[in-house]
Amino acid sequence: MSDSRPPLTTTTSILPAMIVVAVAVLTLGIFLVINLVTSQKVTTTTAPVAIVGGLELDPTNFVLRACAQDGSPPGNIASALVVPVHTASASGAIHANGGAGDYDCLRHLLSTDSAGQILGFYRTRLESQGWSLFSSGSSHAIGQLLFQKAGSDTFYWVVGVTINSRTSTSTSWTYRIYQNSSMI
Repeated sequence: MSDSRPPLTTTTSILPAMIVVAVAVLTLGIFLVINLVTSQKVTTTTAPVAIVGGLELDPTNFVLRACAQDGSPPGNIASALVVPVHTASASGAIHANGGAGDYDCLRHLLSTDSAGQILGFYRTRLESQGWSLFSSGSSHAIGQLLFQKAGSDTFYWVVGVTINSRTSTSTSWTYRIYQNSSMI
């Protein structure tokens, strides 16, 4: 028995696939319009940090300018390059790695304020800027605070404030900021 009918032809329609794509594009368009209509612009303000009973920020801040180099530290870290009023340099800025590696700058400073006031200044100011205090105290110094923050350059940054000595009229201390060798 032979079947004399021609073979069945099957045609595949692209219409169902086009309907799915059209619904997806329409849905995306609707949500984009909703997002544009309802989105609010983000406004950032920089308000001064209110410190009750603490030291004020030195508005001229010449002491740590030598630690700021081209692009280092990055913008979200450079705001930590501050000193309290009554601070003077005891020596020039020291770039420990001399440009041969990670960023590292330290400065020996003198202040007429007490060790507690200086440490309190940095603790309040840096924590309000998102720095995490990860170590306090030192076996070789009067006091020390170490803070850490992720930089916009994908590295962690560390700020250290170490109180070296205290006389009846002045406090000798060291400010150090460096780029940690491990990435975020």
